[in-house]
Amino acid sequence: MDLKQLDYFVRVAELGSFTRAASVLRVAQPALSRQVRSLEVELRQPLFDRNGRGVTLTEAGKRLLAHGRGILQQVERARQDLEEQRGAAAGLISIGLPPSLSRTLTTPLVEAFRARFPKATLSVVEGLSTYMLEWLMQGRIDCALVYNATPAAAFDLQPVVDEDLYLVSARRGAGLVGRPVPLAEVARHELVIPSRPHAIRMRAEAALAEAGLKPNVALEVESVPAILDLVVRHPLHAVLALNAIVGSARERELAARPIVTAGGRRLATTIWMASSAQRPKGPLLEQALPLVRGLVEGHVAGAAVPAPAPSADRGKGAAKRTKRPSARG
Repeated sequence: MDLKQLDYFVRVAELGSFTRAASVLRVAQPALSRQVRSLEVELRQPLFDRNGRGVTLTEAGKRLLAHGRGILQQVERARQDLEEQRGAAAGLISIGLPPSLSRTLTTPLVEAFRARFPKATLSVVEGLSTYMLEWLMQGRIDCALVYNATPAAAFDLQPVVDEDLYLVSARRGAGLVGRPVPLAEVARHELVIPSRPHAIRMRAEAALAEAGLKPNVALEVESVPAILDLVVRHPLHAVLALNAIVGSARERELAARPIVTAGGRRLATTIWMASSAQRPKGPLLEQALPLVRGLVEGHVAGAAVPAPAPSADRGKGAAKRTKRPSARG
């Protein structure tokens, strides 16, 4: 197979139609069809199921699409890496963020990146840590922020910051952040929590197991906004980092108490910066990594500062706004 065939196949797969792909690629549809058909002949299996409304991927097509995206991105990065030797850092960099960070970190990350690298393009993708490590191996992303990473020869892993975990409940009094709660109390509450292998779920279960305890899992829900809604509306609790709450639509209705282990230490999870150890990073990625690291450190530190209580003289004149921690820290 050649790169043109692979590029044509990926475009057809993503658009679900030979007609739409031919229009985007600006090639004649019969020529596009011949290239894809040649690829199917070479691989000796169909890649698409064709019907009157377009095309859908076969199982072989789904597998090739995962490989094809990574191959094309690596070729583009190699081209950009050579271009960067001639001047300012430019090209495309793809960064993976976990859901608990992407909501509040994406905007300051994009703004800082555009200011620092005006000739470069940033792509931000969201996913669980386990999935993002797979994408790194496939070459679909350049780096990722992941939780509780396990050292492996395929990855270059650097710890960024420890992030405290909190028992999140519906608010009963004033203030978002309350007094610490012992780990044993977490086991007594019904929890709404992501399913395995979500990193925070795994960290909480490991800590409880070390203390001879088990979590009381009432519901398994992946979406953080949905978890917060359920905690507010039902007698349920959650285990989350504070940045998942600060700035959310439910912040004023929630209380978060830091979890303390039997040894008196706060339960925390580590955020790691992961990149491939098998591919050269290139100038753009080398310069972007410290930028991302600094933003994450400030972001987590800023979220850990509780918002001040509302002013007592709010009833007179215009309401005073409570200052909340900046997402940029």
